[in-house]
Amino acid sequence: MAADLEISASYITLMERNQRPVTAETLLRLAKAYKIDFSDFTSSSGPDLVARLQSAIKDPILSDIDFGPLEIADVAHSFPGFAEAMLRLHTAYREEQFALADQRLHQGGTPAADPISEVRSFLSARRNFFPVLDAASERLAARIGEAGGLPSYFQSEHKVRVRYLPAEVMMGSLRRLDWHRKELLVDEGREQSSLNFLMAQQLAYLEFEKEIQATVGEGQFNSPDAAKLATRAIAAYCAGAIIMPYGLFARAAESRRYDIELLARQFNVSFEQAAHRLTTLQKPGQERIPFFFIKVDPAGNVSKRLNSGSFPFALHGGGCPLWTVHQCFASPRQVFTQWLELPDGKRYFSVAKAFHAGGIGHRRSSAERAVAIVCDGQYADRLVYNVDHPQTQAPTPIGIACQICHRTECVARSEPPLGRQILPDSYRRMEAPFGFSDT
Repeated sequence: MAADLEISASYITLMERNQRPVTAETLLRLAKAYKIDFSDFTSSSGPDLVARLQSAIKDPILSDIDFGPLEIADVAHSFPGFAEAMLRLHTAYREEQFALADQRLHQGGTPAADPISEVRSFLSARRNFFPVLDAASERLAARIGEAGGLPSYFQSEHKVRVRYLPAEVMMGSLRRLDWHRKELLVDEGREQSSLNFLMAQQLAYLEFEKEIQATVGEGQFNSPDAAKLATRAIAAYCAGAIIMPYGLFARAAESRRYDIELLARQFNVSFEQAAHRLTTLQKPGQERIPFFFIKVDPAGNVSKRLNSGSFPFALHGGGCPLWTVHQCFASPRQVFTQWLELPDGKRYFSVAKAFHAGGIGHRRSSAERAVAIVCDGQYADRLVYNVDHPQTQAPTPIGIACQICHRTECVARSEPPLGRQILPDSYRRMEAPFGFSDT
């Protein structure tokens, strides 16, 4: 080889041991001498592997080990198989931590059946984007526009009349399709955005039945309840895509710099509906910012959770009291923005708002809810909200869940982290609720 490349044998030995760089000239000689495609010397996964390793190394369990950037890059480039093995182990460790934090066990230790978690995992695996249904919904939206709106389309295409009736007549239903009378009955005590959504969802059931069932079938759910919840979620997805067609909504989102309130007004939808739709804009070639979406009540219960990005609350947690989504109920009309920093140092930008959910009119039942959308910090400059809350401001340190958060100084902690020894307070009382050792 030394003779073929016209270099010394000792220099080849040094390159093999990573003690000398492989220069561009040497690569050209290799390609010429051994008829190798020059692209074989490149790897598209290199930078991504380095980034994934750097993220894993920031895990608090490894915080006491000093890793230099050059060491991480050297492992990724010189030992890619070993690096991938370490990443798989770290992923398995994180998932096990999440599972322990959930503590969803039956008596006897058998995991509880959880159809909601099944559906959330199903949506998250597809980044909450269904291209076939989105395209079909966009075409349907054009036909609805030509017909003069949803009520007119129901009448012309399905011979169904839309009727708005009072709550006492609806008897607890928000919408009901009466095939005998050829009528779609809708509760009149709803905001117009809610009425449009109810009609669009019913239309999705009528026109996309086969497509919805085929999509749900891909989930191979373990229970009928999970399949039913998935069917409802997919029909709701189609409803949002009908009211907010992909191309039009995606362009509006960029031009308005993701101002959710302006988008809601333009498409005559609610703040929640517009925020929800932002999580679905992942069409190949037309991707927009990947968002995480969460909806909670004042008690912290999560009723909806969707993810098209990498925010780790997608499967677990959501209860860190330092996140403003849990604090905005005191000012329901105000939009709260916040920089967040997780224990691994990664930053995210959050936009949250509380609102009243339910009917309108005297003595109609309603509930308080709050929604938040979160994106990776690298996208924050594209949001109008970042103007008043620049990245130069100190982020709020939050955790995924107390059981797997290792921030020793957190005064908002409700539980100690799993696997850490609690220190006695017989001689010292810490400001934080729990003191725990570094081992």
